[in-house]
Amino acid sequence: MASTMMNEASSSSTKTPKESVVVDCGKRRSSCGYCRSTRHNSISHGMLAESLTVDDYQALLDQGWRRSGCFLYKPEMEKTCCPSYTIRLKAGDFVPSKEQLRVSRRMQRFLDGTLDVKRVDATGEPNTSKNSGSLVHNNPSCFMSEESLSVGNKEVDEVDKSLQYLSDQIDNVVQMFTENGEFPSGIQLPKASVRMVSQGKKKLLTNGSEDLLYSSNIAFQVAASINRAQSRDKDGNDSKPSRDSEKENGSYPKIIAEKLVASLDSTVKLSGLSTRACNGHINFYTYSKQVSQNGTVQNAAIPKKSGMKLDKGGNCSNSPQHCQFKKRKLEIRLNRSSFDPKEYALYRKYQSKVHNDKPQNYTESSYRRFLVDTPLLYVSHTGDSTVPPCGFGSFHQQYLVDGQLVAVGVIDILPNCLSSKYLFWDPDFAFLSLGKYSALQEIGWVKDNQVYCPSLQYYYLGYYIHSCNKMRYKAAYRPSELLCPLRYQWVSFDIARPLLDRKRYVVLSDASILPNGESSPLQVTEVQDSMLIQLDDNGQEDANDVPMHEDEEMVEFESESSDDEPDLQTNCEPENCDFSKVLLEIKGSRLRYKNLRSVLGPEQQRYLESQLQKYRRVVGAVLSERMVYSLG
Repeated sequence: MASTMMNEASSSSTKTPKESVVVDCGKRRSSCGYCRSTRHNSISHGMLAESLTVDDYQALLDQGWRRSGCFLYKPEMEKTCCPSYTIRLKAGDFVPSKEQLRVSRRMQRFLDGTLDVKRVDATGEPNTSKNSGSLVHNNPSCFMSEESLSVGNKEVDEVDKSLQYLSDQIDNVVQMFTENGEFPSGIQLPKASVRMVSQGKKKLLTNGSEDLLYSSNIAFQVAASINRAQSRDKDGNDSKPSRDSEKENGSYPKIIAEKLVASLDSTVKLSGLSTRACNGHINFYTYSKQVSQNGTVQNAAIPKKSGMKLDKGGNCSNSPQHCQFKKRKLEIRLNRSSFDPKEYALYRKYQSKVHNDKPQNYTESSYRRFLVDTPLLYVSHTGDSTVPPCGFGSFHQQYLVDGQLVAVGVIDILPNCLSSKYLFWDPDFAFLSLGKYSALQEIGWVKDNQVYCPSLQYYYLGYYIHSCNKMRYKAAYRPSELLCPLRYQWVSFDIARPLLDRKRYVVLSDASILPNGESSPLQVTEVQDSMLIQLDDNGQEDANDVPMHEDEEMVEFESESSDDEPDLQTNCEPENCDFSKVLLEIKGSRLRYKNLRSVLGPEQQRYLESQLQKYRRVVGAVLSERMVYSLG
């Protein structure tokens, strides 16, 4: 698989404002896109953002906010029909499930040309399009016999075992180095991950790379962890590495990789592989072709368990009736958010065939507002260890097979995370489970880019809605955490799940501190059994967010005199009553509220303070003093 990073940024992008500006803070009532209720009982706080820094949006995410284009929203958890909990996982701790590994294997077989889609359909794999088999069925060169497919499946299983075995061996060596003092003790070092090297990447490497099978970048991750720990010890806090330490860190991964390879070599040889350190990467090569000391090429034995045979030319074949399968190329491109006609055409196809949506709900203007428009201010890479090469901001990640666009992931890349917003894909490729595959790629992207930006640790999957079966797939990416809707603390999903099985709205931080996972009955809202939502799961995960349709745009903000809103003046909490430092913009001028109060009349003060209290309560004291609240 070839991966390309395309960056459309230019020096002119630095002319954008450096402040977050929001307007029209209020409430939004609408019909729910998850339970499909038509009673407008989906209730959320909302505000429009003219501009938003990536740091401020990261802070908003960690308070339960999300964006739909330039519209920011946060469910009112106690009242909304489908409480939505922000969910994330630490990419370095991610452990793929068997199903997720199968998705990766299926994609690799598809690219190798050895996947029989007819057999995939027969075994009940995800397929939501009647025409999904046409891509492969009409290509005789891709057809496999039952015998060869069985052999191929055995080989895939052996590869998975090999990857896990090699990862375990690296972890053992890292632990040994920690115990004997080679690595500092008392810090959490990441687990190793060994990956298969695709044909596309081999072509980009030097001669001899055709024998390269697997690779791991664990040395970079270990070096980054040690460097951060040493910086904390030196400065007494989580400060960024110094310039000197950054330079030292450039060669440190190479040193670590060479040390690991030296200890791994003898063990790995028993598996029929050779190991080599290359620019900080640990590479594993096959012995099927070796260069002897006199320079001649000779065949060597392949491990007995591999299930492979050599033909007369030294190439692998699975049977006497060996068939040359047509290989495909997968390319992943990362572009800054912008309108692309090909992406929009794919979106229309996806909404129509997957969601059975009406054409008036996926017009070009609504598509632009939902998935193209963004208030995030782009931050370009400056060459240090605080920004990844692509920069921070809003992006579209394109997946192309032999040049054909098959999926688009809409994502935000922020200082601490990659936030997955939406994914749309070609229904003809549903058999590849592109939703699951793209999530695995995004998690891998976070892990790979920690080398360039150590603060980039997490993968945010949007909202987790326990009452909606089609949204529960997000918890399958383990180990995940849910955000407490009251105290904004992260709580393990394993603690939250039994409570969410019984209640819709739970103050999760209570459950994490009480014995036996019991939560306080005073902090939990009961839900009638008749309100529980049961939706059929088609086996293919849905997109992260639900688009706002044209008829919902008109009801974004309800009247401030809502009957279910308590009297804010009589229920004013001390931390929400100090409006003096709230930053306002009025007719182009910016000032704190304390500098405006003296020129307002009593009625104007009461009205504006009621607005500011709601704004301060939903965004928090710090952001209310940092972001600009525009009054027009």
